[in-house]
Amino acid sequence: MKHRKRALWALPLAFALLATACGGDDGEGSTSTTAGTETTTSGGGTATDDAVDLKGVCPDNIVIQTDWFPEAEHGALYNMVGDDPSIDASKKVVSGPLVASGGQSTGVTIEIRTGGPAIGFQSVASQLKADPDILLGYMLTDEAIENYADIPTKAIVAPLEINPQIIMWDPATYPDVHTIADLGRKNITIRYFETGAYMRYLVNSGQVHQGQLDGSYDGSPAVFTAQGGKIAQQGFASSEPYTYEHLVPEWGKPVTYQLIHDAGWRPYAAPLAVAQDKFDANKECFKKLVPIVQQSQVDYITDPGKANALIVKAVTEYKDFWVYSDEIAQYSVKSQLDLGLVGNGPDGTLGNFDEARLTDFIAKALPVFAAKNPPADLNWSDLVTNEFIDPSIGLE
Repeated sequence: MKHRKRALWALPLAFALLATACGGDDGEGSTSTTAGTETTTSGGGTATDDAVDLKGVCPDNIVIQTDWFPEAEHGALYNMVGDDPSIDASKKVVSGPLVASGGQSTGVTIEIRTGGPAIGFQSVASQLKADPDILLGYMLTDEAIENYADIPTKAIVAPLEINPQIIMWDPATYPDVHTIADLGRKNITIRYFETGAYMRYLVNSGQVHQGQLDGSYDGSPAVFTAQGGKIAQQGFASSEPYTYEHLVPEWGKPVTYQLIHDAGWRPYAAPLAVAQDKFDANKECFKKLVPIVQQSQVDYITDPGKANALIVKAVTEYKDFWVYSDEIAQYSVKSQLDLGLVGNGPDGTLGNFDEARLTDFIAKALPVFAAKNPPADLNWSDLVTNEFIDPSIGLE
């Protein structure tokens, strides 16, 4: 399946033309061509294009474990959920038919599971190991290295190019703080998820020190707001700056931040990974699925409305502390583009992995995770593969 790289503004027009081409009115069947693939319908029925037909090569229900509540950073996944999705508020799961670009049927379903508090803050790696129903999960490259000795995984596509994680602080309280290292020099308390692997790098590199760290962050804004700007906290560049200014009335003002990426820790943030003992058995599935995910990210960034509506609806029905609105989703999409969080790799392809970047990252990460005994000769190709990537898919 080949999808040409295209200018973002051109996609809505392409979809309009597709709708016209598929609307054969003679009842005798019609043929349409979409981004290099051909779909034939007979007698007004709907046929699954062989290029996106996952039936029989993938599990009938493709289960994907995420790392947090539904959010726009997961847009590629929710964009693949077709009409009439199901939302299970008790299990915090969204499911429905899995569709390819333009709403093409793939013949299978998708199940997107919420992470973070919904799984007791367990790692995605542990879920992949514990539950055989899960095919793929979001696996930060640093977590993949940390868990490699016990739970080896291999990532097959990276919808995000740059990690959105940040450390944020109040610019009014600390007007002379501009970087994470400045927070370290001033001994300002930093709240973060205790499992955040990046923090060990920040300590090892001397940018912060262990004594200023508070690993009790749980995603809620309550402590940050109660402290009135005296502490710093982790977050996402594509979420918290808007949320705290506009959606958290106890705060209601700007925050500033530095990306973890810009502090030198540069894993891929949300690649989809499979447990390595399932990799070979699912290669034929991944050959078709990975380009669908790549194109879904392009389509989502171009026209995020439908997926955002599903994301917001799911969060609303989950009725947890996590709040999300269409406004924050729109902000996130814009930020993902403006900051390059979503983008092409050095070769102009979206979703693939850069060997040089990963080789450099592994050299930084191995000392950080020495206690977990990752292989000393760990190679980038042990952690990820570009085998299934369609190099013609990218943003322009």
